[in-house]
Amino acid sequence: MAQNNLEDRIRDYGNAAHMLQNSQVGPYVFPVAPQYTNWIEEVRAWRNGAVLLNQSYHMTDLYVRGPDTVKLLERVGVNSFKGFGRNKAKQLICCNHDGYVIGDVILLGLEDDEVLLIGRPPVSHWVAYQAEISGLDVTTELDVRSLETPDKPRKLYRFEVQGPDALKILEEVNEGGPLTTKFFNMGEITVAGCKARTLSHGMGGAQGLELWGPYEEGEKVMARLLEAGQKYGILRAGARAYSTAAMESGWIPSPLPAIYSGDRMKGYREWLPANGFEATASVGGSFQPDNVEDYYLTPWDLDYGRVIRFDHDFIGREALEKMADRPHRVKVTLVWDREDVLKIFAGMMEEFPAPKLMELPAGHYAAHPYDQVLLNGEMVGISTYPVYSANERAWISLAMVRGDLAEQGTRLSVLWGEKDGGTDKPHVEEHRQMEVGAEVHPWPIHEASRKQYRAQT
Repeated sequence: MAQNNLEDRIRDYGNAAHMLQNSQVGPYVFPVAPQYTNWIEEVRAWRNGAVLLNQSYHMTDLYVRGPDTVKLLERVGVNSFKGFGRNKAKQLICCNHDGYVIGDVILLGLEDDEVLLIGRPPVSHWVAYQAEISGLDVTTELDVRSLETPDKPRKLYRFEVQGPDALKILEEVNEGGPLTTKFFNMGEITVAGCKARTLSHGMGGAQGLELWGPYEEGEKVMARLLEAGQKYGILRAGARAYSTAAMESGWIPSPLPAIYSGDRMKGYREWLPANGFEATASVGGSFQPDNVEDYYLTPWDLDYGRVIRFDHDFIGREALEKMADRPHRVKVTLVWDREDVLKIFAGMMEEFPAPKLMELPAGHYAAHPYDQVLLNGEMVGISTYPVYSANERAWISLAMVRGDLAEQGTRLSVLWGEKDGGTDKPHVEEHRQMEVGAEVHPWPIHEASRKQYRAQT
C-alpha cells in the first residue's frame, strides 16, 4: 500500500517507537564546512575571543503574515503574547493537546502583522498546519533548510557573532545607529552598506548578536565582519564546533515532537508527508521504550515551565494546568567521568563488541538522542546530546532528572549504547552497553555564562 503521509508510514511499520529507533537517517546535519581552522580552537573562540557562526542553512524558517498573526500564535504557543509585535522576540514553545512538547523555535516580530519562526522543522510544520485549519486571516511561507532543497538559495543569510570581543567587532563595523544589545531584544545594524536586523542572542552562552538580511548580501557582510575581526582573532565556526554550542548554552535542540500518537493528532499526521523530517528522523540511545509516548516531554522537563502563561487559550492549556502542581523532572548538565570516557575510547583498540563509539566532538548518532540516567540501576532521568566541550575539557550532556537528584555534585550514571548490540540504524556499529559515571552540574555549565549571558544590556 502506498505511503502518502506520516500516518501511513506508522501504520505500515506497526509501531512508531520502533520505526524511529530503526530509522535509516543519522544525526541532524549542519551543511557548512566541518571546520575552517580546527574545531577545538573554533569552540574556544566563543569563550575567549570571537567567533562567527553561519546559521544560514540548517534551520527551517516559517513566515506568518496577516491581521490574525498574533491570534494564531496565541492558539499554538504556551507563551504570553501581551504587547508582542514589531521588534519583539521570544522563544516560542508549542505543545500537543495533552500538554507534551512539540518543540520550540525563535520567534521574531518582523512587523506587527508579520513574524518569522526559526528552528528545526517540527514547530514550523505544526504552525503552518494550524494556520491552514484555523480559519484565521493569515498566510504562511516556508523556507526549508538547505538539506531538503540544496539547489535553492535561502531567503536570508543569518550570522551569529559572539564571544567577549563580539560587540567590539560589531560596533566597529556598524554604519548605522546604536546597537540593541539587551538580551533577546531586536534591533538593526548596517554593515558594508547593507542593512540587517539583529537579535541579542547567543548559542554558546556568550554575548553577541545574531544578524540577518537578504541572502544575496551575505557574502559582502561576512567579508566585512571577518575583516574587522582580524585584529581580535575572530574565527569562523564549522559544523563540528557548532554541534557542541547548544550543550554549552544549556539548550536541548530537538525533543522528539509529541505527534506520533493520539486521535487528536491524526489529522496532522495525515497532513505531514511520508518522507518528511518527522517521518524519517531517528531516535538513538539506551532509552528504547516500546510506547512512543514514553519519549514525550513536558515543558518542565526542558525548563520551559517558567514561560507558560495561562492568560490565553492555547492548545494543551487544560492539560498543562493539571500538570502544573505535580512533581517535575529538572534539567541539568551532566559531566561524564573521565575514566569511564577513556574506557569507551580504549574500546577502539579492543575486540568486538566494544562500547559504542563516541564521535568527536558530538557523540550522539541520531536526530533525537535519548539515553537512560541511572541511580543504583533504576532509571531516574534521560540524558541527551553528549558532546566534548573543548572549553570545559570534558564530555557533557544535558539531562532531565528526578527533582531530588538535581543538586550539584549528585552522582548518577548514564547507560551508554543500545541494547542487543544496536538497532538497525546503518550508522550504528555492533557494540555493547556500559554505564558511564556522571556528576550533576547546573546549566549553562560555564558559571560566567549563567550569571552574565541573560544580563547582557
